[in-house]
Amino acid sequence: MLSKKVKEIMTTEVITTTCDVDVVCAFEKLMKNKISSLPVVKDGKLVGIITATDVGHNLILDKYELGTNVEQIMISPVVTVSPEDDIETAIKLMKEGSASGILNQLPVVEDGKLVGIISDGDIIQKIF
Repeated sequence: MLSKKVKEIMTTEVITTTCDVDVVCAFEKLMKNKISSLPVVKDGKLVGIITATDVGHNLILDKYELGTNVEQIMISPVVTVSPEDDIETAIKLMKEGSASGILNQLPVVEDGKLVGIISDGDIIQKIF
């Protein structure tokens, strides 16, 4: 299982947002689609990511001014994985995480373009 390639289990139809979208609209998109993160793209290239946890928490605390857009709050640079990497590499990257902790999902990037996303749920489903 750990030697399988990311491309074998990643989700290829990724729901994304753009830099100019209002934070509230982006959060609604996260909730409507029941997803935990939204990669931020510009011309097909990954430029950042936002998470439901971060955005929801900050909305509750009223930390955003009216008109705050995704570009102002997105995490960048983004920890990513290649479609040719193996699952073990993806798991290690998720475990190493970022300054905010363990990552639940990794955008899959090839030549700078977003081609998929892999989540801890995708990996668990393949194990069991």
